[in-house]
Amino acid sequence: MKNLIFNLSDKMFLEIKDLSVDLGDFHLDHVDLNINEGEYVILIGPTGSGKSVLLETIIGFYHPETGSIKLEGKEIINTPPEKRNIGIVYQDHVLFPNMDVYDNIAYGLRRDKTLSNEEIHDKIMKMAKIMNIEHILHRDVLTISGGESQRTALARALIVNPRIVLMDEPFSALDVTTREKLTELIKKIGRENNTTFLHITHNFNEVWNLADRVGVMKNGKLHQIGKIDDVFSRPQNEFVAEFVGVHNIFEGKVSELSNGTVKVKINEDITINSADVKYTKIADQSNIGEEVRVIIRPENIIFSNEPFKSSARNQFKIKVVKIDKKGPIV
Repeated sequence: MKNLIFNLSDKMFLEIKDLSVDLGDFHLDHVDLNINEGEYVILIGPTGSGKSVLLETIIGFYHPETGSIKLEGKEIINTPPEKRNIGIVYQDHVLFPNMDVYDNIAYGLRRDKTLSNEEIHDKIMKMAKIMNIEHILHRDVLTISGGESQRTALARALIVNPRIVLMDEPFSALDVTTREKLTELIKKIGRENNTTFLHITHNFNEVWNLADRVGVMKNGKLHQIGKIDDVFSRPQNEFVAEFVGVHNIFEGKVSELSNGTVKVKINEDITINSADVKYTKIADQSNIGEEVRVIIRPENIIFSNEPFKSSARNQFKIKVVKIDKKGPIV
């Protein structure tokens, strides 16, 4: 499948073209990805799909076989990682165990020889206040909690004003409450500072709460990227559909086009009405008889003991054969 490029403007902040990496038993396969300044992009996909390899190639840990990586219009393929001004935050935080919290945060600032000790201290205190870790700056990093450790890692990454922040499952080892607090904190920081993020996760709540766009990867390929509603409601292939939780996929043929609605005949008894704007804008009568797939997301299904009196386009009489409770949902 040809990889997708999603353009929001003529000038891209991060522009990746035809990026391939050969690691022997794994290949990153001709990935194209554009990100705007201040945009929050999240990548999802099964374990081993190449998400982390992509991030580590962007930061410079791997050298690609083909392709280019441009940051603010400048090619950085041959720029050393420490010169790229890119921050990265990992799942396991990767703090320096021989330093306290203060010195961990100060590490990147001290590499800037133009800053005085007083300027470094002021920056650390301001960032610590934002992260709510002023009270643990003196602590050994081996004695702080998971949430405090992740806040420290984020502070260390953000304090040097990186041009883009890469995050590799940064909240996956945290409890639900801490994860929610850090999600809100990252959202606030990104909004207030126009920070650009590229974030890997397996948690769909993070996608819905943080992302401007989401991309889906498998086997080193970027299969689809776009607005959340487009990817989750209009997957472009069966893998994407299955991965984002669309299990109700029906094959049928277009039987009628009228008033912006497409009628799809599934079988002799069932015809589904669709008002997919993207399809109806390009559809004409020549599409009648075309074989298509219709997807229905589970959260769009409503059960009722009686027929709806409203003008609901699709109403079907069904029989409940099993009830499976999963926490707060059925």
